[in-house]
Amino acid sequence: MATTIEELEKRRAAAQMGGGEKRIAAQHAKGRLTARERLSVLLDEGSFEEYDMYVEHNCVDFGMQDQTFPGDGVVTGSGTINGRLVYVFAQDFTVFGGSLSERHAQKICKVMDMAMKVGAPVIGLNDSGGARIQEGVASLAGYAEVFQRNVLASGVVPQISLIMGPCAGGAVYSPAMTDFIFMVKDSSYMFVTGPDVVKTVTNEVVTQEELGGAITHTTKSGVADVAFENDIDALLATREFFDFLPLSNRHDLPERPTSDAGDRIDESLDTLIPPSANQPYDMHELIRKVADEGEFFELQPGHAANIIVGFCRIEGRTVGVVANQPMVLAGVLDIASSKKGARFVRFCDAFEIPILTFVDVPGFLPVSRRSITASSRTAPSCSSPMPRRPSRRSPSLPAKPMAAPTTSWPPSTSAAI
Repeated sequence: MATTIEELEKRRAAAQMGGGEKRIAAQHAKGRLTARERLSVLLDEGSFEEYDMYVEHNCVDFGMQDQTFPGDGVVTGSGTINGRLVYVFAQDFTVFGGSLSERHAQKICKVMDMAMKVGAPVIGLNDSGGARIQEGVASLAGYAEVFQRNVLASGVVPQISLIMGPCAGGAVYSPAMTDFIFMVKDSSYMFVTGPDVVKTVTNEVVTQEELGGAITHTTKSGVADVAFENDIDALLATREFFDFLPLSNRHDLPERPTSDAGDRIDESLDTLIPPSANQPYDMHELIRKVADEGEFFELQPGHAANIIVGFCRIEGRTVGVVANQPMVLAGVLDIASSKKGARFVRFCDAFEIPILTFVDVPGFLPVSRRSITASSRTAPSCSSPMPRRPSRRSPSLPAKPMAAPTTSWPPSTSAAI
């Protein structure tokens, strides 16, 4: 018995070392944490229960039978964040560059299946170079299984992806199918193929940052929601963000005790909105004055900034916020802002999160005929029953996508166009 326990301790120690001390040191030299270090920051202390720690790959081609690591490049399990259950997986870049094998995929699918069965969110810490080419089609089949779980879990449990390193190929398809994506500046990248392949095919020279960096995806493409300065900031923000979300579509919204009275009166709201329709104001200020204790977690703040989406709390319960931003393009609706708002509304609808909208929209952005058609097609997808608060301008057609039970600010106007 003692010999067996000693053997288990040795195997556990080997699994916890990942790819070894040299590769861990190389990871730290790049300013990145290891998979296990990331989980220790994300989860409550002592709450992590690991699954399949000793699983190894089953590939015998290209000399792979001589290269085995316990865990096969991904750490999976369950834990708690502020006392609430969550399922997690963290890819380990020190083991085969975090590449996905058949067994690697099976471990991820297992925690996703358990999350859907139990009713708990899934958080993936992605740090992978893509498919493990030594396994060929078996690796690609593994990705297909992961994608299937992403589809099945959509609208059932919240799915959050953190891009913590250079992810390429299949490693970016799965995060793109999840509900929210957080990235790390100058450290994480998302692209289907890297800069070298782009240069070979198109003769275009681009850097990793230009092709798929955190700034690119949070400002231009809109693929990611928020970019953070480092791993620690991203993980701590994820803990904060997690508290806004229900565990699943079968659970009630989380409720936090608050000292902010629901019937408080804020006299500054009477003078916040300028009397002139040509004078802008910052909608963020209005949102924070309405939210409990001024807390508002904004999503995609750098993309399509003429519309604001995010979560706050009112009387302790989570509320989604959709608001026009007069400070950017006067708050007009265009294609990017319509898609941004629509995706957020669809998530809230799936998990029965009430939405509060602040409307100050002069109309659709006047552009080319094709773009106008696209705007008209995408804007109605923002529709969902939700309380609406026109703060100033509310023309009938642009405001219809934001329509619902309405209370108007004293200086607001409505009209047909």
